Amino acid sequence: MSTVQVQSASAGVPAERSDRIAGLFTRTGLVWTVLLSVAFLGLFYRWLLTQGEMSVAYMQDWGHAFVIPGISGYLIWRRREMIAKEASEVFWPAAVPFVLGVVSYAYCIVNVRNHMLQGASLVLALGGLVLLLTGPRMLRHLFLPIAYLLLAITISEAIMLNVTFSLQLIASQGAWLMLNLIGQPFNWFIVEIDGNMLELIRNSGEVLPMNVAEACSGMRMVVAFYALAGAVALLATREWWQRIALMLLAGPVAILMNMVRVTVLGLLMLIDKDLAAGDAHMIIGTLLLFPSLLLFLGIVWALNRIIGRPEEAGA
Repeated sequence: MSTVQVQSASAGVPAERSDRIAGLFTRTGLVWTVLLSVAFLGLFYRWLLTQGEMSVAYMQDWGHAFVIPGISGYLIWRRREMIAKEASEVFWPAAVPFVLGVVSYAYCIVNVRNHMLQGASLVLALGGLVLLLTGPRMLRHLFLPIAYLLLAITISEAIMLNVTFSLQLIASQGAWLMLNLIGQPFNWFIVEIDGNMLELIRNSGEVLPMNVAEACSGMRMVVAFYALAGAVALLATREWWQRIALMLLAGPVAILMNMVRVTVLGLLMLIDKDLAAGDAHMIIGTLLLFPSLLLFLGIVWALNRIIGRPEEAGA
């Protein structure tokens, strides 16, 4: 809601950059923005409160939801000069998606009672309101920051359960391959697999069972990686094809890093069984976000070097 700029009817063109507060708002626009933000937060406070409670309770899974609005705000601030040059206008057809978002939100509270759909309705209503009050030209600068907020919504448990089992099998098979590539050449240990169960067998004959359970499936890591990929795509790239490439790579990279996580847990079991239990899942998963960020930045660097801009190619 901080992006809404409501100009007075007499202002046919936006105020000069120097006359704007924080480079974005006219004085009238700031007052309207604050009032509408308070009203919007009051309308959707129930969902925002629930999302906050879920993110705090499951910080290792959905803690990234707290960062998403900040990234969206930063994206808007980076575009403040272009936003300041656009004249706001009321676009009445946008009342349709705004009303649809509000009605669907109420429906999802009373009948469906689905947190994920409530969040999607909130983003739809926000986009509709911004379009209604500022017009299509302004939305060109605000669409991606608004759409990015979708990554802050906790995914429905039904979807999580359906996808989780397949990811468990993928993580098990990937970790089985990696562990065998580490253990067998040096004759340290071998690994057997049965579904999502791994057995690490030492040379002494000791068997260490490892269950790749729901917590190791990586589904929640996939969601966090898409949020990470989206942030890198929006902040570090300018071409649309680079952003699409990064988002397409987010899923495979997340699955690969989850295989690495399970492999690391398996190696820790050989040192101490207690190291592969309890908080180890959360700590290792969190630590892997840092090399993943570097990997995404490396992909951006490679995309910029492999395929240059048209003017550079012509030169």
